[in-house]
Amino acid sequence: MKLPVIKHIISFVEENDIDYLHETIETLEAITEIPSLKDAELDVIGELISNLYGAVEVYKAMAAGVAKKDALNDFMKRVTAAIDQ
Repeated sequence: MKLPVIKHIISFVEENDIDYLHETIETLEAITEIPSLKDAELDVIGELISNLYGAVEVYKAMAAGVAKKDALNDFMKRVTAAIDQ
C-alpha cells in the first residue's frame, strides 16, 4: 500500500462519492478472474485493489469523525503492525 495513492483516492472520494470506489473494486476483482492474466498483471491489479480498500477504510474513519491526517496515520500504523507480525 502506498500512502500517496491512498491520499489521492481519498481526495477523489471527497470530491465525488465513495460508491465509485466500491464499483471500481468490484470491476478490478472481476478482471482478476481472467485466466490469461500474467502474474505481474495480477500483482498490479492486487496493489490497486489494496490501495482502494485502504482508502475505503480511511474514509470510513473520516466519516466517523476522525481527522483526515489522523485517519491516514492510524491506518498506516495498523498496516505496519500487521506486516511486522
